[in-house]
Amino acid sequence: MAHHFIAVAGNIGAGKSTLTRLLAERCGWTPFYEANAENPYLADFYADMPRWSFHSQVFFLGKRLEHHYQLLQQDGIVLQDRTVYEDAEIFARNLHTQGTMSDRDYDAYRRLYKAIAAFLPPPSLIVYLQADVETLLLHIRKRGRDYERQISPEYLARLNHLYDEWINEWTLCPVLHLDMTEIDFQHNPEDLAMVIEQVQATLSMT
Repeated sequence: MAHHFIAVAGNIGAGKSTLTRLLAERCGWTPFYEANAENPYLADFYADMPRWSFHSQVFFLGKRLEHHYQLLQQDGIVLQDRTVYEDAEIFARNLHTQGTMSDRDYDAYRRLYKAIAAFLPPPSLIVYLQADVETLLLHIRKRGRDYERQISPEYLARLNHLYDEWINEWTLCPVLHLDMTEIDFQHNPEDLAMVIEQVQATLSMT
């Protein structure tokens, strides 16, 4: 079996973990999930972003780099729930732009990210889950994580803007766009089958 690295990207609540799990179950691919539950800074970050933004982002950067290295060692097809690129290009950038991460911390973070990212092989495919703020908020409410209760529509909208900028400039591998206002792969088997077909067809061309 050929080795492929599929990255599932998208905003908070877009459905990344759900799609990663479903693709792993249906196709027998190896999943690497986002490390939210492992991040010891995350609850503090949502309560006091200026104080804990650098700590939280460095944790995510390190964990994502661990996953990136591990999945490159795997045989067959592997899935990553959110990429190291998103941490830097979306979340850290937003924190700095909004004044929640200081210039000094952001510069240190970017230097570390760029030094390591230069050596990272890119994914074979990015599956980008694009969702409007209303859809994101609905998904966030349904999963009921306490530390996400204070996430505002304005925050999600800013992240959406950065996601669109990042994905429109991405050139290192193909991108499969999925409109989450039109697709429900969690509850509709036909939608899931369509997504699997599109993923497999795109991989066959890489």
